[in-house]
Amino acid sequence: MSFTDILLFIVFIQVLHFFGTWKLYQSAGKHWWEAAIPVYNAIVLFKIINRPWWWVFLIFIPIVNLIMFPVIWVETARSFGKNSTTDTLLQLFTLGLYTYYINYFTKHNYIEDRSLKARSKTGDFVSSILFAVVAATIVHTYIMQPFTIPTSSLEKTLLVGDFLFVSKFHYGARVPQTAVSFPMVHDTIPFLGVKSYLKKPQLPYMRLPGFEDVQRNDIVVFNWPVDTVRMFRDESGRHYHKPIDKKSNYVKRAVGVAGDSLEIIDGKIYVNNAPLQLPDRAKPQFSYIVYGKGQGFNSRSLVEIYGITDGLGWLDRERDIYQVKAITEENLEKFKNHPNVKSVQRIISPEGEGDPKIFPNNGKVDWNRDNFGPIYIPEAGQTVKLDQDSFSLYRRIIEVYEGSEMGFENNLKLKGSQVYLNGEPIDDYTFQQNYYWMMGDNRHNSEDSRFWGYVPQNHVVGKPVFVWMSLDPNASNLVDKIRWERVFTTVGGEGKPTSYLVYFLIALVLIFGYNYFIKKKK
Repeated sequence: MSFTDILLFIVFIQVLHFFGTWKLYQSAGKHWWEAAIPVYNAIVLFKIINRPWWWVFLIFIPIVNLIMFPVIWVETARSFGKNSTTDTLLQLFTLGLYTYYINYFTKHNYIEDRSLKARSKTGDFVSSILFAVVAATIVHTYIMQPFTIPTSSLEKTLLVGDFLFVSKFHYGARVPQTAVSFPMVHDTIPFLGVKSYLKKPQLPYMRLPGFEDVQRNDIVVFNWPVDTVRMFRDESGRHYHKPIDKKSNYVKRAVGVAGDSLEIIDGKIYVNNAPLQLPDRAKPQFSYIVYGKGQGFNSRSLVEIYGITDGLGWLDRERDIYQVKAITEENLEKFKNHPNVKSVQRIISPEGEGDPKIFPNNGKVDWNRDNFGPIYIPEAGQTVKLDQDSFSLYRRIIEVYEGSEMGFENNLKLKGSQVYLNGEPIDDYTFQQNYYWMMGDNRHNSEDSRFWGYVPQNHVVGKPVFVWMSLDPNASNLVDKIRWERVFTTVGGEGKPTSYLVYFLIALVLIFGYNYFIKKKK
């Protein structure tokens, strides 16, 4: 849906509203023409239904307005004496068109001093739930969203079972593009297993101003760019694409930002021809082959002592050879001194050994997960040369991220050594938005940009800032399950995370104490 489409839709709604309410405005002591002026008519209507003027803002917030419109329809009917359950149901099932019947075919008994208190406990409960959902939806969409870490790709910094608060305002909250969606859920309604949204209409990409840009080494939550609907299919059985804001949420580290050049050499990341300097809390992990001395290992003790994420796996029992799947370089030095370890060899995919699963997935480059690139990470406004070598690197960007997902039909083809965009020969291309290169710290256990490429700016969701709970999925009882040292810790910062749980509990006691003793005394 383009801005022109949105404007035409708003005009249509305004016309619909005017013809359905102008007599009601007159009966409430207002002028008929006040029903025709956009925005102003909403302010007047809220005065008529005895609701605060700032509700106007709520009807312009996507998703929230889906809740507010039914409330306004029902409140309008009740302001003119239509209080029965039948009246309420008719307003809801006709999508507010029952107002036309009230406007033209009934006597307008306007109730100026209508009580806003619900006439039953059920009505009071429903009203409370509705506005709780509205408030929660605003917070969830524009301020802070809860998120769970499902995989070990960022192990040591973020653990499986961490529950995060993800800030939407750091990078600027993204206005929902999917206009019709169930509030506070992602792509599926829990327990029902059905889609939570309609694919159309789609609003243009818009983002509120943020406090910062995505910085190199930031941990970022984003929508997985190549995600397609795995559960819902059309009649042919083929998958179809999700809207951007309904694609699966991923969390990775931005090892490269717009304008960077990036290369991976023997598992080490180089940005702008220099080794990537990771923050203190980042602990990259790699896989190793372990040659033992024939006495075997106690895998549980190794996990506890040496911080091996995925334990040990046998490669050859007779020759006492194992594979360690995730261990930091710091813990590796300790591990080498184990009395049953003869030697350790790091697992590296050698240079020149191409992997077809690796981006750009065309079989024409000899890149793999440990030896990759160099590549350029596109920056908005920058121009790159397009030829048979760079064609595969930027094809999805041009056709999808800056094409179909932005409302354009871009078709990029390579004929011989000449690149064609929408049938016209081109030698270069200027990017419309920033892109990022996202990777996990657990290098051999992370599905990241090495496999599917760049992450566009319009796919960025937010910045994880706080771990409010952490549960160990391998623990057997509740006491051991909670990782108390991680509860109420910050995601960023230097050194070992510090828990602020005690300070939170003290503040909670003070607040309850003040409310109970001081206010009660007053």
